[in-house]
Amino acid sequence: MRNRRKLNRWFLITLPPVALAGVGLARIARSEPVPAPQVRFEQAAKPLLTQYCAGCHGPKKAVDGVNLARFTDVVAIQKDQATWRKVLHQLRDRTMPPRNAPQPSTQQREQLVDWLTQTLDNVDEGLLEKNPGRVLIHRLSRAEYNNTVRDLLGVSSRPADQFPADGGGGGGFDNNADTLFIPPILMERYLSAAGDVVREAPKERILFLKPGKKLLPRDAARKTLSFFASRGFRRPVEPVELANLVRLYDQAVSRRQKHEEALRYALKAVLVSPSFLFRVERDQPSPEPYLLGDYELASRLSYFLWSNMPDDELFKLAGAKRLHDPQVLDAQVTRMLKDPKADAFAESFVSQWLRIRELQTTAQPDPRRFPTYTPTLRDAMYQETVQFFGSVLRDNSSLLKLLDADYTYLNEELAKHYGFEGISGPQMRRVALTDKNRGGVLTMGSVLTITSYPQRTSPVLRGKWVLEEVLGAPIPPPPPNAGGLPADDAPKAGQTFRQRLELHRTKPECASCHSRMDPIGFGLENFDVVGRWRTKIGSETVDSSAQLPTGEKFQGAPELKALILARKEEFARNLTEKMLAYSLGRGLEPYDIPTVRRITKTLADDGYRSSTLVREIVKSYPFQYRKNL
Repeated sequence: MRNRRKLNRWFLITLPPVALAGVGLARIARSEPVPAPQVRFEQAAKPLLTQYCAGCHGPKKAVDGVNLARFTDVVAIQKDQATWRKVLHQLRDRTMPPRNAPQPSTQQREQLVDWLTQTLDNVDEGLLEKNPGRVLIHRLSRAEYNNTVRDLLGVSSRPADQFPADGGGGGGFDNNADTLFIPPILMERYLSAAGDVVREAPKERILFLKPGKKLLPRDAARKTLSFFASRGFRRPVEPVELANLVRLYDQAVSRRQKHEEALRYALKAVLVSPSFLFRVERDQPSPEPYLLGDYELASRLSYFLWSNMPDDELFKLAGAKRLHDPQVLDAQVTRMLKDPKADAFAESFVSQWLRIRELQTTAQPDPRRFPTYTPTLRDAMYQETVQFFGSVLRDNSSLLKLLDADYTYLNEELAKHYGFEGISGPQMRRVALTDKNRGGVLTMGSVLTITSYPQRTSPVLRGKWVLEEVLGAPIPPPPPNAGGLPADDAPKAGQTFRQRLELHRTKPECASCHSRMDPIGFGLENFDVVGRWRTKIGSETVDSSAQLPTGEKFQGAPELKALILARKEEFARNLTEKMLAYSLGRGLEPYDIPTVRRITKTLADDGYRSSTLVREIVKSYPFQYRKNL
C-alpha cells in the first residue's frame, strides 16, 4: 500500500481508465474453399434456419432479442455482420441449437456453416460501414517496455520480465490492447522497475548536457528532461508536463542532492507517467474517422516493426509532418525492416502466430523416451523458426517460402538432431537444404514438437495446426461424446495407432472434422515427437500416405507441402489477417474485410513479397486512421 501511494505521487497526470471489455468478434472459420455464394438463400439456408432456429429466434419468440426471421435475403444478412457471425460461431462450435433441442445432421450443419461463411466473407464493400476501428488505450507489453527503456536510457537489463504475463487477445497476440490490463501488482512493479532503470542508466547517457559557465544546472536539467520526456512520451513534451518534471528536479536539489542525482529522481517520474506506459492516441473533435497525427503514426509504425519507440529519424519526420507522404513512408518501411531492431518483430509475431512459444511452456516430450531433447536443443528449434522468418522479411522473399524452402537455420546440435553432418558450433547459421523432406515451417522441430503429445505424435494435432495456423480454417471443439485415444502409439489388440485413429474417424460425430485434420497429420508421420526423421514406429513401417476430403492423394511431407502451396490464396489471406491484427493491436472486425481483401489481392499480384504485405498494412485505412468512441 505504501508503494502504491508513492506511485500515485509520481504520476504527473491521472491514470487514464483502461477498458476491460472483451475481445471483439473473432475471425470466422473457413471450410474447404468454394465459389462465392450462388445458391439462393431460400434453398440453402432458410429451411434449416426455420426448422432448427425459428422456435427460439423467430417472430413469436426472440430469445435475447434475436429474431432471425426478419432477415429475408442475402443482403440483409450481409449488412448485419455482427448478428450473423455470432450465429456462425455458435453453429460451428455446436453450441446452438442447445443440446436439449432437435439437432441438424452433420451434413446439414456443415452446409449451413459453409453457406454463411461464404455469404459473410464475400460481401460487397459498399454494404459495410467504412470504419478504421478503435484501439483502446494501449499499455506497453513486456517486450515493448524492455525495448523502450533500453533505447531510451541505454540499459541492458529486462525489467519487464518480472511483470505479470501479458494475455493474448484478438488475433492471438499479446500486444492486443483489450487484454493489456493493469492489475495492482503491475503498478507496484512499474515503480520498482523505474527505480532500477534510472539507477542502471549510464552516466554519459544521463549527462549528455553538462552544466558550465554558459549553462546553469537548472537549464541543463530542463533541456535534458525535455529530451527524455519527448522521446519517452513519443511526442513533444507539453509545457505543464515539463514544468512538473523540473519541479521534481528542484525538490531534489533542495534536499541537497547533486545535479545527477536530481536528474535521475525526475527521470523516474517519466518512466511511471501514463504517457510513457501507454501508447496514447488522442481523440479529435470529429464524429467521423480521422487521420492519425504524425507522431501517432510514427509510434504505430515503430511498435509494429520494432516493438519499440520511434528513433530519431522517425521523430524528425513526424516533427516535419512528412510521415504521411507515401514515398517517405515506403522508404521508412524499407529502412526499418533492414534494421536489426526488426528482429523483435520477427520473434514476437512468428512465435505467437505459429505458437512456438509453447516450447517454453506446454510442450514437454517424455524425457525417458526422448533424452536428446535438451533445453539447448529446444532453444535452437525456437531460433530456427524465428531466424528463418526474419530472413524472409529481411530478403524481401516470397512469403510462400514459409511453406517450403531450400534453406533453414541450424547449429551443430540441431543439425545432428535432424541427421545433417558438417555443421559445428553453437551458433545458428543459414544452411542450404538438399533433403526435400525438410524446408518450411511445417517440418521444423519447433512445430513438430508442439503438435505432439509427450509420448507420441498426433496426426490430429498436426492437421489441426496446419488448418488453423497456416490456412486459417479453425476446427470446432470435439463433441462431448467424442471419446479419446491412448497416450502412446504402441500397437494394441493387433491394431496400429493409425488403424485405431481411422476407426475413431468412423464415428459420425467425429468424421467431419477428422476427415480434414487427420490426412494432413498423416503426411507428417515420418517425424517423431521431437521432429526427428523416422521410417518405423515400433516394428511397423511408417505410413505417411493419405487422401484429402477433396480427393487428392499424397505421400509424405514434400507432396503435402505441394498441396498446401496450391492453396496459397488461403494461406496469404490468413497471414494477412494475422499480421494486420498484430499491427493494429486489436482483433479484426467484419468491417476489416475489405482491407484484408485489398491487401491479399495486391500481395498476390506482387508475387507474395514480404515487404508488400508490410507496406500494404502500413498504408491501409485502419492503420492510418482512427475514430472516437
